[in-house]
Amino acid sequence: MKIHGFNKLTAVDFPSLLACLVFTGGCNFRCPFCHNGTLVLNPDDYPLIDNEEIFTYLEKRKGILDGIVISGGEPTINNDLIPFLERVRKTGMLIKLDTNGYRFDVLKECVENRLVDYVAMDIKNSLELYGKTIGIDNIDTETIEKSIEYLLSGQVNYEFRTTVTKELHSRESFEKIAQLCRNAENYYLQNFTANENTIEKGFSPASRSELESYIEILSKTIKNVRIRNY
Repeated sequence: MKIHGFNKLTAVDFPSLLACLVFTGGCNFRCPFCHNGTLVLNPDDYPLIDNEEIFTYLEKRKGILDGIVISGGEPTINNDLIPFLERVRKTGMLIKLDTNGYRFDVLKECVENRLVDYVAMDIKNSLELYGKTIGIDNIDTETIEKSIEYLLSGQVNYEFRTTVTKELHSRESFEKIAQLCRNAENYYLQNFTANENTIEKGFSPASRSELESYIEILSKTIKNVRIRNY
C-alpha cells in the first residue's frame, strides 16, 4: 500500500489506546479547508514508506502498542487497503480506520471481514452543503447516508466528527446534522486550524461560544458530544 507518512506513536488518535499512525496519499474529496492539502493533491511529493518497515515496527512493539490508525488522505481509495489490513490483523494489533465514508462498499467490506475495530467517519456538513464543503459540485450524498446508517447499526465501534469552520458551518447546518446522525454514540467537533498546506485560504475557526452552541444542538439527538483538541 502506498504510505506517505508514519507516526510511530500517538496517544490521541485511537481512543484510550497507544497506537502508531500511517497516512495514505490522495483523496476523492477536495475540502478547501483540508490541512493535509499537499498529501491530498500531490502525494508523490512525499517519499513512499516501505510497508515492511511498518510491519517490522509492529512486530517489535507487540505488548507496547495497542493498535494502528490508517488515515490520509482517504485510505479507502487505495486498492491495496484490504490486503494491508489483513496483514495487520495477523499481527494482533487493533485497527482504526479514518474515512470520509464515500466508498461505502469498501467500508462495509472492512467491517464485515473484521478488518477494523474502530471507524472514525468525517461528517463534512449537512447534506445540502456537502458539495460546497468538500469542493465537488453535484456530489451524490446517498453513499454518505448509507455509510452513516451502516455505522449507526452498530456493526463496529465508531465515531462521527466534523472539522468546524466559521465560513461553512452554522446552527442551521448542525441542526440538520443532528437529525442525520440521530442516536449516534459519539460525535466530536474539531475546530479548524489554518496552516500552509490548506487547499484554499480564507477559512477561520469557530469561536468557543459557537462550538458550544453546536454541542447543545447535537446533544439533543446524540449521546456523547465533545470538542476535541480545542
